[in-house]
Amino acid sequence: MKKTLFLLIVIIVPAIVFSQDDNKNKPKVTINGFIKNDMFWDTRQTVAAREGHFLLFPQPISEDPDGNDINAVPNFNFLSLQSRISVNIKGTKALNADVSGKIEGDFFAQKADNINLFRLRHAYIKLNWTSTELLLGQYWIPMFVTDCFPGTISFNTGVPFQPFGRNPQIRITQKFGTVAKVIAIANSQRDYTNRGIAGVTGSYLRNSAIPELSGQLHLKPFKVLLFGVGGSYKQIVPEIQTLTGYATNETVAGYNAIAFMKIQASALTIKLEGVYGQNIPDVLSLGGFGVSTVDSVSGKKTYTPLNTASAWADVSLKINKLELGVFGGYTMNMGANEDIIGEIYGLGTNIESMYRVSSRIAVKLNKVKFALEGEYTVANYGSTKDNKGIPTTLTEANNFRVLFASYYIF
Repeated sequence: MKKTLFLLIVIIVPAIVFSQDDNKNKPKVTINGFIKNDMFWDTRQTVAAREGHFLLFPQPISEDPDGNDINAVPNFNFLSLQSRISVNIKGTKALNADVSGKIEGDFFAQKADNINLFRLRHAYIKLNWTSTELLLGQYWIPMFVTDCFPGTISFNTGVPFQPFGRNPQIRITQKFGTVAKVIAIANSQRDYTNRGIAGVTGSYLRNSAIPELSGQLHLKPFKVLLFGVGGSYKQIVPEIQTLTGYATNETVAGYNAIAFMKIQASALTIKLEGVYGQNIPDVLSLGGFGVSTVDSVSGKKTYTPLNTASAWADVSLKINKLELGVFGGYTMNMGANEDIIGEIYGLGTNIESMYRVSSRIAVKLNKVKFALEGEYTVANYGSTKDNKGIPTTLTEANNFRVLFASYYIF
């Protein structure tokens, strides 16, 4: 009897201890997100994603034989595909770090052909030490600073003035108290990719064998003030075989830089950002690259990136349950450093410059939010280009969008 009792104690007690230890390290899972309905009207045809939902810019003027503008046709749509769900996990430790993670998706899909299907937005794990954070997985691109981005109601979030996208990455953040932090990032491309000879694909970056490399410095000397700078280097390989069958691995290298500032004083928030980029259509900004030379025998090409500059400002004011906001942005094609003799690949490469002004009003009632926004966008299209790829002989196209959105946040 005593031996039996002893054996039971030996077996049961460790099991209880391990069970308690497992419960202590058992991750805690929470679910949140929102249901969103967008109803919008445009005064003309637009260049946009998902049946007009993600607005980029107005279509150019295109005249029929009688001189009528074919694209001057108003349109509307009602969509709920931005509705989102997030699964958040935390409560585990590893390598003396607090471990957390997120899986988030919506119904925006990856392309127009599968609109309404569930797609991955974020999927990452974080390891947090006292002052260091390591993120592994899909997250916002380096040029999208989560502490300083436009507060528009439109899902475009200020595109193409504000770079936008999410990609798989390795991100290390080193904090220096509450005043400063330094961020280093290496990322690949998945849903937001470059445009080139083979279409829109992430293979251009993968074939370079080097991820995009970025660094940022964020400073917060006062509670109401945040500002920072950042830069990135990216190179792509547009093709690995010429039309005449020769192997080639010529690259297009590009640099980009951002500088931003945010002032938040009580109910008033002011955000500002400036962007400079080379070959950045992957982040839904104007630009791309062009062919600068072609070998007459092998067909091997060399390339030159287009330079793009943009700036935006966003001001919002909260009054009890009411929020008022104004956004303004400007971008321009600054052309290439070298002469372009062949094709140009990218996004909006026939636009010389563009600007947008939008105003919004929103009211939040517990978990329900209603918002109304008016967005006026003007694009200056060129019917010709100079030897640097800058559009010339300009014609203005404009669009006014009215957007009404309803949210149920959970």
